[in-house]
Amino acid sequence: MSVYTEVGRDQLIAFLADYAVGELVHYQGISDGIENTNYFVTTDKGEFVLTLFEHHDFGELAYFLDVMTFFFEHGIPSAHPAADRQGLYLKKLCGRPAALVMRLDGRGVNQVASLNQCAAIGDMLGQMHIVGQKFQSRRSSQRGPDWRIDTAQRLLPLMDAEQADCLKNELAFQKGYADLDLPWGVTHSDLFRDNALFDGDQLKGIIDFYFACDEYLLYDLAVAVNDWCVNDAGTLDHNRYQALMQAYLKHRHLTEAEQANWNLVLRAAALRFWLSRLQDKLFPREGEMTQIKNPDAFLTILLQHRHHPLSADVF
Repeated sequence: MSVYTEVGRDQLIAFLADYAVGELVHYQGISDGIENTNYFVTTDKGEFVLTLFEHHDFGELAYFLDVMTFFFEHGIPSAHPAADRQGLYLKKLCGRPAALVMRLDGRGVNQVASLNQCAAIGDMLGQMHIVGQKFQSRRSSQRGPDWRIDTAQRLLPLMDAEQADCLKNELAFQKGYADLDLPWGVTHSDLFRDNALFDGDQLKGIIDFYFACDEYLLYDLAVAVNDWCVNDAGTLDHNRYQALMQAYLKHRHLTEAEQANWNLVLRAAALRFWLSRLQDKLFPREGEMTQIKNPDAFLTILLQHRHHPLSADVF
């Protein structure tokens, strides 16, 4: 979440007039995250998050809002989009598609996650992967292997020799990713610590489903492990890993193929975020309030998976 498109107060008041959400009291930009423009909006009837979509058109966005609504209706604590007076979830604001979503309680985890928080995320992700099998809409990943190859080619000329060699080697290692025979379905694909809201160790909600897509369920799990299970040094921690995985496996056991390809998928998830953060750093977008996250954090995770593969004994 960031602010790339500035919304004036009068513009927001006119936008809110189409909703039965009360009168505007206060609003402020959100700097966390990096993809869309986001504001906290407070009215005299409640609190909301306003998102202006910087990369998606109206046709694409219906899928994401359907995902959020589906999980909300199936007991997953996700934010529900607000409908305007015509029953529409999507409108236009400042030339961008925009949605108003209920603001959930809690805060994102900005520090190293506790063991209980790791377990809570593993538990909720396992539930999401079970109920998500009933979701009917389909959407292919926009950050899959083809995107990783294309982005790598764009970045390679700007990298030092050591990192370029690492990237080329990793692309070769992951060449068969798209052909793996693994369970798949709707995934969050971006379940980072800032996309889960906690009150202490109590999980209050999952947010930011705007990378949701059809992917290997194992990839969704790998994304979570790579972020939630790090320690103060930025490397993966065994106790956090065990806590998350054991909670997840209470809902869904991994197949033999998933166990055999665990290291590959962990590396694919690490590579995806190393590349996207490196792209944001080398080709920054202008914004009123933006956050560019450190790409080296995921290079560290990738190198750990290359040299010290996680043990499968938790399975």
